[in-house]
Amino acid sequence: MVTTEWLDIYDEQDQHLGICERSEVHRLGHWHHTFHCWLIRDTSEGRQLVFQQRHPDKDTFPDMYDITAAGHLSAGETFIEAAREIQEELGVPLHYEQLTHLLDVRDETIGSTRHGAFIDREVSSVFGAFSPYELQQYQLQVDEVSGIFEAPLKAMIELYQGTRDKVMASGVYTTDSTPTIHKLTVQREQFVPHEGNYCIDVFQKLLTL
Repeated sequence: MVTTEWLDIYDEQDQHLGICERSEVHRLGHWHHTFHCWLIRDTSEGRQLVFQQRHPDKDTFPDMYDITAAGHLSAGETFIEAAREIQEELGVPLHYEQLTHLLDVRDETIGSTRHGAFIDREVSSVFGAFSPYELQQYQLQVDEVSGIFEAPLKAMIELYQGTRDKVMASGVYTTDSTPTIHKLTVQREQFVPHEGNYCIDVFQKLLTL
């Protein structure tokens, strides 16, 4: 049995209009709220940015690298409740009280999926948090996430500033029978795109946490 997901919808001034089914929200282009959480980890090699790889069956941006954990706010849901996305996607117990609010952004994306065209208009509240976990300790949601990775935060800022074209990263894939660290290089084009200076602004704030 398929469960219908309902979202709160808003006008251009962020005034609440009512609720709508998620598929209709994206078809009609209603503004709605989302939760973003970027995790960082301090190591002997410096501060690392933790990010995920999206599942190949995702409707939008399959296989691309993305925010550590993110999701839509269901109708009536608070950000305290939305922090559940961290445990659902990554399988580690981080709670809202451990998060630091970084910024809010408005983002508009127009594209298409296997189900047709979509207009995604989001007001995203972006949070950051320190992760005490090694990559092998994550219990990833296998139908949503293909892998979990980390790369030097300063190098990621340089990647988005255009002063380097690739960054060395380490990661673990959900397809591994036992968690194994893989070394690979990542490029900006492999990450889900965001409007403006979203990534530079977020990463620089994470650097000062």
